[in-house]
Amino acid sequence: MTPTFSTIALARSPYKEKFAIPRQPGLATSVKTCIELQPPFDDPAALEGLEHISHIWLIFFFHGIGSRNDALRVRPPRLGGNERIGVFATRSTHRPNGIGQSLVKIEHIETGCITVSGADLLDGTPIIDIKPYVPYADTPVDAINHIAPHAPSLLEVSWQPQATAQALTFAAELNEDVIKVITECLEQDPRPAYQKHEPERVYGVKLWHINVRWRYPTNDTIEVIDLGHL
Repeated sequence: MTPTFSTIALARSPYKEKFAIPRQPGLATSVKTCIELQPPFDDPAALEGLEHISHIWLIFFFHGIGSRNDALRVRPPRLGGNERIGVFATRSTHRPNGIGQSLVKIEHIETGCITVSGADLLDGTPIIDIKPYVPYADTPVDAINHIAPHAPSLLEVSWQPQATAQALTFAAELNEDVIKVITECLEQDPRPAYQKHEPERVYGVKLWHINVRWRYPTNDTIEVIDLGHL
């Protein structure tokens, strides 16, 4: 028997492409995502009791990215992108069934939408289940992960005056803290782990309807140089 799944919700996030999405949930807490419930789960009855819960697990299908469902060993970014280890020791997108999970914080609940913070989901990601976070069961005191024992170091992000002015304009339009969101995304260093430092190279990514462009003056610093309309 082959299991079948239905989409119960869609993630509506500012992330329009995979590049620059934090590699784990909870690293860019300023990012707000609407978990847009689909019928029949957009009924308020499905949300009863959720007001007593601070965090939820989102179970989803990886969306809009290339994936391999037969990869036994993968190259996780935390190991520099060159070393291979078993797929089940990683959270790689190259999974047997393309399923991921993210722990997010509930910010607001309304009919048809659970607004959460800290999600690492591409816009349009199909959600196949939502489960409550249970602190006593989900936070074992003896848990270890020697591959990823702590959060990655953050890069220093600076802004050119022109980019700051552009961000403030977009912030008023979107009612979002655009500077903080972009800073939190970029300070995670979205470059592939194996890529060499190229100070003149300009990188870009789409967030909301904004084309964000930046460069690396040094290997450990980022400078946002321009924000434009897509």
